[in-house]
Amino acid sequence: MDDAVARISAQWRAQWPDLDMSPIDVIGRVRRLAALINQLDAAAFAETGLSRMEFEVLSALRRADGGLRPSQLTRETLSSGAATTKRLARLEAEGLINRTASRRDRREVDVHLTERGRELIDRLFPDHLDRERQLLEPLEAGEREQLGALLAKLLGSLDGVAR
Repeated sequence: MDDAVARISAQWRAQWPDLDMSPIDVIGRVRRLAALINQLDAAAFAETGLSRMEFEVLSALRRADGGLRPSQLTRETLSSGAATTKRLARLEAEGLINRTASRRDRREVDVHLTERGRELIDRLFPDHLDRERQLLEPLEAGEREQLGALLAKLLGSLDGVAR
């Protein structure tokens, strides 16, 4: 393979021939792929004024089909509490979410999509999914399944650890 990660890996192999560079071959590609996908998402969401992470918040609320507490959104989006608070304030100012006192505990807040927020995520999500489908076109269906299973295996060993 001749891609940016292969070149980086080869350069390190030349510097450290006794070290196993195979993690760069995998993790380097995962990181590069994530960065490139983030760039594509940022460009796609630019017209709406949403960041990718604000899209993730709206997506989490839409999937939940009900309210979530900010702490749940923080876990769901792998963000810091401060970042979640900032995103929620912006989304609320845009009229995409509302925050109300929780019925369970008045000290807590529940976050809900507004009708405008629901309409926006319902408009954006199918295009987002289509963009991801196009990114995977170089892989055959079996390869996509295999890659998904291998990534799930890696994530299973990390989820809950790296927080």
